[in-house]
Amino acid sequence: MNKIAEQLNQTIEDGNPYIWQMLSDVGRKLFFPRGILRQSAEAKQKAYKLNATIGIAREEGEIMRFQSVEASIDGILPEESLSYAPSFGIPALRKLWHDTQFEKNPSLSGNKISLPVVTCGITHAISIFADVWVNPGDVIILPDMMWGNYNMILNIRKDAEIKQYPIFTEQGGFNISAFEERVRKEAQNRDKIIVLLNFPHNPTGYTATKEEGAQIAEILLSVAEGGTNVVAVADDAYFGLFYEEETLKESIFAMLCGRHERLLAVKLDGATKENYVWGLRLGFLTYGCKMQNNAAGVYDALEKKTAGCVRGNISNNSHLGQSIVLKSMRDKRYQTEKKEKFEILKNRANRVKEVLKDTKYKDAWDAYPFNSGYFMCVRLKNVDAETLRVHLLDKYGVGLISLGERNLRVAFSCLEIGDIPELFDIILNGINDLS
Repeated sequence: MNKIAEQLNQTIEDGNPYIWQMLSDVGRKLFFPRGILRQSAEAKQKAYKLNATIGIAREEGEIMRFQSVEASIDGILPEESLSYAPSFGIPALRKLWHDTQFEKNPSLSGNKISLPVVTCGITHAISIFADVWVNPGDVIILPDMMWGNYNMILNIRKDAEIKQYPIFTEQGGFNISAFEERVRKEAQNRDKIIVLLNFPHNPTGYTATKEEGAQIAEILLSVAEGGTNVVAVADDAYFGLFYEEETLKESIFAMLCGRHERLLAVKLDGATKENYVWGLRLGFLTYGCKMQNNAAGVYDALEKKTAGCVRGNISNNSHLGQSIVLKSMRDKRYQTEKKEKFEILKNRANRVKEVLKDTKYKDAWDAYPFNSGYFMCVRLKNVDAETLRVHLLDKYGVGLISLGERNLRVAFSCLEIGDIPELFDIILNGINDLS
């Protein structure tokens, strides 16, 4: 094993041996290389005459570039857009995103968390998380309705074992009892379990209520207190899009940080949906845990391992994308714009709820609970979901996503509010056609 990796492992083990135990075999081997990167950094500081270390081309003291490229970048210097970004991410953006977590998550008050490591979107964050923390055969607990890419990343690529529980009770809330039963069952025979919680949830658009969130946190804390290492992963891709009063308004990550030495909280989030910049592919990976000592050193070691994984995967994320988001978040219009877009999506969600109250739909489907995010789902009563999806596409030019035999996902995020009643009427027409 590389000596740098050994040093990082020792720092983590000294600070919290349970965190070291949770690392995957790859995670224990990971480190951030010093070699060329360190020498280039030293040269950047001290090579005042000539610097022949940088792996980019320069011309007349500036970054070499096409004018045809620069013409498309308005207001951002080539040094902040066309050069390589650090594998960790731009320091100013990492610090700003870190600080906003405390504003958005009051339960974090008094806790210390890592600086986020920048990833190429949240999908990449999940993949990096899997490299650092998931071994073949590890169990990952997920609900029965889940984003399909979890299977590709965690089961297909990492050979982890996905164990599921029904997400909803018959009455329509989060199925706390089924969640607890699955978590405790898996914890009985394992030293480590991984629990992935996605709120707002894709595909259903559901977020746990404040009471349900507190119960989830207490269950995971209890399992950790019982002697099982718990890695709790919050996929917060749609964070902030909470539309009802009783809905939990902060990340489950914040409710788990600092609770127990055997409980590691991981937050995966990003500007992708929060800041409406899907194509910039900008995500973040943040850690929160309780240390015996040297919290700063442990977080630094975890950040270096995670950034080393990024370095060995895609090298670094887009400098231009990071600079755009950083500039936007510093803009005086930022909070106003964010509130405006939130209200648009909230109004669409509320319109869907109003439309679905119409009794003409009651024999065709039941709507799953939804209170947040981009999506909602219906459970069809009499027709096959994929058959209906294709029929709606071919006859009516309407696109939806089928999930399993009976579920359809509707992305109201991309519908104008006036189109919502027509959409559900067309779905009903399609069901009647097939019936």
